[in-house]
Amino acid sequence: MSHTDDLLTLRSVSKSYGAVPVLHGIDLAIRDGEFLTVLGPSGSGKTTVLRLIGGLEPLSSGEIHLDGQDISRMPINRRPFNTVFQDYALFPHMTVAGNVGYGLSVRHEPRKEIARRVAEALALVKLGPFAERYPAQLSGGQRQRVALARALICRPRLILLDEPLAALDLELRRQMQDFLKSIQREIRTTFLFVTHDQEEAIGMADRICVMQGGHIRQLGTPHELYYRPNCEFVARFFGDNNLVPGTLGPVAGGLRSIDTPMGRLVCSVENQPDLLKATEGAAAFAAFRPEALHRAQGEGIENRLSGHVANLAFAGASTVVTIATRDKAAPLRMRLPSRAGGNTLAAGEAIALSFAPQEGHLVLA
Repeated sequence: MSHTDDLLTLRSVSKSYGAVPVLHGIDLAIRDGEFLTVLGPSGSGKTTVLRLIGGLEPLSSGEIHLDGQDISRMPINRRPFNTVFQDYALFPHMTVAGNVGYGLSVRHEPRKEIARRVAEALALVKLGPFAERYPAQLSGGQRQRVALARALICRPRLILLDEPLAALDLELRRQMQDFLKSIQREIRTTFLFVTHDQEEAIGMADRICVMQGGHIRQLGTPHELYYRPNCEFVARFFGDNNLVPGTLGPVAGGLRSIDTPMGRLVCSVENQPDLLKATEGAAAFAAFRPEALHRAQGEGIENRLSGHVANLAFAGASTVVTIATRDKAAPLRMRLPSRAGGNTLAAGEAIALSFAPQEGHLVLA
């Protein structure tokens, strides 16, 4: 059953190129007015989803519905969507105003109406004074905003953004992330944003759809995916995470133990029916973020881990400490505020660590 606020729904959508499957019967609902990010590594199928929605590729099977109407075979020029590509695809021989108004001109809108709406769109993206310049006279960030204005001017129901910030330097990318999100909130148009960058997804999205190998692995808010990944892939791919393998123990009061090479650990399983019901002895991972680890003081502390400092990496406000464990398992990572002792540790120093059960999470292997 679809959500009452859903704008677009994909139902059992598959795509193959010859004998090679790229998408495997995915279901996805995009809510009206939301900023949805599709996140995944190269080859996960994220750009294929965007191209199918935009009508740039035909479906192999399944359906796409807009407001309950099947648009699976609707021609691209009839779909009320616009796309912003990574390379911007601006016409070099046209001015900024000409590029932005191009979609209206091919629809034979009156010149005065085109001029009015071009001025509105350029004001929205803060490029009003640049109307008569050419793309070659603009910075990368300005060209990106021209492409966005061109997508906005036809008042689409959905804007598709295919890694539009990938070619920008780090500082400009951060500025454009803030700008895109502020524009989306102002105009309340639905954005579908494709990226492989986890930090970009966390900072911009209302919800994130994580993909791997043509499947949707998890769909949820950034907070849900960061603190409650539902599988090993999401736990490893979405943000930094420590994963310790083991076998499940008993459940007690919303907590469940896991026996690992580092000893017995206890993690929260509240609101996780699959972990509450899983059989004792099943293979799983204890997952906990680097910022959840802290130096253990005294004996008898729950979730106590030990090892020695293998490396210290200063990262400005924080210091990332890599800890080699005594059982030669995968190293752990701890993130400390730099001013609060992250730089007082030394390589080779023995260290005891712990994390609160509520800061831990279990995922099935």
